[in-house]
Amino acid sequence: MPRAETPLYGLMAEFADATSIVAAARRAHAEGYRRIDGYSPFPIEELGEALGTRTRGRLPKIVFAGGLLGCAAGFGLQYWCSAVDYPLNIGGKPLNSWPSFIPITFELTILFASLAAVLGMLGLNGLPRPYHPVFNVPEFRLASRDRFFLCIEASDPKFDASATRLFLESLTPGQVYEVAS
Repeated sequence: MPRAETPLYGLMAEFADATSIVAAARRAHAEGYRRIDGYSPFPIEELGEALGTRTRGRLPKIVFAGGLLGCAAGFGLQYWCSAVDYPLNIGGKPLNSWPSFIPITFELTILFASLAAVLGMLGLNGLPRPYHPVFNVPEFRLASRDRFFLCIEASDPKFDASATRLFLESLTPGQVYEVAS
């Protein structure tokens, strides 16, 4: 019985230095490829810009929303308990004595913002992700040592297996690999 052909995740080119992968990423983005990703053994500041990724992410907005939610929850909980559910008049103060609510409101603001930062970071990065198709290429283990990889995903609207392979080979990489899903 013949084996079913494994679907293609994309094509990946291997480069020897950081300058080459940044130049290749710029050319790939200029050619119209949008679902591309770069892998390197160390952070390269220009690579994100060359890949066309946004420099300002959504995480600050998520953290701000978490902080606002924590602030509202802290103040609302104290207001509900002190003024609505179990009103006690202590020392003639009004039931909604907001200065006494500040410490708890502040603490819940920080707590919710911190949790939003952690969960937002995990969600935006797609973590935890124990498996990624690029791990199917045995040479990809060198990405943590001294090699640089540029992968164009098959889900890219411009992706055509043979044309994309020719394009990647025109960038003079060390090798071009097929990445199985």
